Amino acid sequence: MKAYKCFDCGASVKMDYLRKKIRCPYCGSKVLYKVRAATTKVKAV
Repeated sequence: MKAYKCFDCGASVKMDYLRKKIRCPYCGSKVLYKVRAATTKVKAV
């Protein structure tokens, strides 16, 4: 299950909540973004 973060308050919002409403349950903001894994760079020798 993917999680989204609220842009305003930084709270984590689960995907199952977003099926009902597209708002942050904590502050009511409509701006959410998907958390992505950090990328690592590898240098070839």
